[in-house]
Amino acid sequence: MPVQRDTSPAPTGHPLLARLQHYVRFTGEERLALEALSAGPALTVRQRRDLVREGDRPRGVILILDGWAFRYKTLEDGRRQIIAFLLPGDLCDAHGYIHRHLDHSIGAVTQVRYIEVPRERIEALAVLGPRLAQALWWDASVTASIQREWTINLGQRDAIERLAHLFCELVYRLRATGLAAGDRCDIPLTQTDLAEATGMTPVHVNRMVQDLRARGLIRWKGHDFEMLDLAGLCSVAMFNPGYLHLDHEGRLLDAAG
Repeated sequence: MPVQRDTSPAPTGHPLLARLQHYVRFTGEERLALEALSAGPALTVRQRRDLVREGDRPRGVILILDGWAFRYKTLEDGRRQIIAFLLPGDLCDAHGYIHRHLDHSIGAVTQVRYIEVPRERIEALAVLGPRLAQALWWDASVTASIQREWTINLGQRDAIERLAHLFCELVYRLRATGLAAGDRCDIPLTQTDLAEATGMTPVHVNRMVQDLRARGLIRWKGHDFEMLDLAGLCSVAMFNPGYLHLDHEGRLLDAAG
């Protein structure tokens, strides 16, 4: 597997901590413990290569430090379905190490830097108090909530709604970790990526992108993406960000009590 060791420091900002703080407010000791998850040598995989493959034995919990990845399944005839996009700060299944073998693959959209956090380090977080353990459960719950929304996307929304909804979701998720400046962000996806995530063909995706542009809802050139009319895009998508649980629903777990 084309993975290289990387001893450069992890990116500043700690997107994992930024995201989990939407659910729980931590003490200083708890924040340091979460930041320590990204300490140590990182791994680097080139774009369009796999971090792990279906059938591999889990070696730990993957924490994305930098770059974009995606979770996917492949049929025997080679057809692929992208079932999740993974962004900086994402733990790729915090409790997945309990399985003997992976039931999916994770590929890199861009070059990706990541840490394989040993299960012992994840389990040790609970020793520091219930907030850290429950924050990880909140994270797992939100991952499941996103998966449910993707199921609705594929089963009930039409093509333009699917694509608009995915764009809204990505921007909201990037905002949550400080990776979007207002309504602008970097989206390094190809039309094939979007097609495999939304159940369309690349040609159909291209038509839907042009439709959203013609309506004055988005601007997308290269990787530079901007929502020109957030309310309008959300209306087209019937997008309600509640399923992302970014409104601090875990306030009862605040360090301040």
